[in-house]
Amino acid sequence: MNKLSNSVIGLLNFLTLLGSIPIIGGALWMARNSTTCEAFLQTPLLVLGFLVLLISLAGFVGACFNVTWALWLYLFAMLLLIATLLGFTLFGLVVASKGGGGGDGGEHRFGDYSVWLRNRVNNPQYWGTIKSCILGSNTCNQVSSWTPLNYLQRQITPIQAGCCKPPASCTENVQDPDCYRWNGAPNVLCYDCISCKAGVLETARRDWHKLSVLNIVMLIFLIAVYSIGCCAFRNTKRVQTDYAHGENRMIKIQPTWDHKMRRWLEDRKELY
Repeated sequence: MNKLSNSVIGLLNFLTLLGSIPIIGGALWMARNSTTCEAFLQTPLLVLGFLVLLISLAGFVGACFNVTWALWLYLFAMLLLIATLLGFTLFGLVVASKGGGGGDGGEHRFGDYSVWLRNRVNNPQYWGTIKSCILGSNTCNQVSSWTPLNYLQRQITPIQAGCCKPPASCTENVQDPDCYRWNGAPNVLCYDCISCKAGVLETARRDWHKLSVLNIVMLIFLIAVYSIGCCAFRNTKRVQTDYAHGENRMIKIQPTWDHKMRRWLEDRKELY
């Protein structure tokens, strides 16, 4: 039973060790691709892949070969990973809690989202990267041939609603500033509109919400693995303490108190 936790930790870390290889391979493959969106994700994926590889290797070696310092390093890294993931999950839940109210034509209101998200897309350099992603994905080409009836019958994404068509607020009586930013050229459209930024934020909010749910599941899994790892760490220390010279060493048996008393009485009788 004492070795069960070591075996479980060894097996789990061997599986995650294998799982880190596709993550690293995917990040290296993105480095060869010229698409801006994929290059944007390359560095986080590469860092994540190598972290999972190193942590899994330390846990596998420590559990299978009873290496105490490797298990200690593994548990310390796992604790940092759990704390980081917990903070990231809470941050994602706070960010995803605002926004989501759709307006006319499937558009969303920019002011409904969190200040942090709005500041991100208002950064010209960051928005230039996002705009390049939208252009490279050909998102608007899918709706360029739609009729007004198609907009009512088909499902339109927040980015398509905000970036690929004139704002719904552009009427004869109401003139939104986005109306002057709209241009029918395929590489312009409404990419610089506030409605386009709101569509991007709505997409990010939905993705962050899904990611937060996945993070909660991962947290439960990591906490369970960490608990098993603590048992494996105690087992490894017990093996090194109880069997310092190998499992077959001779153990000196200490006499009990009644045996010592009997010997003392016998010695006294021999004197008399």
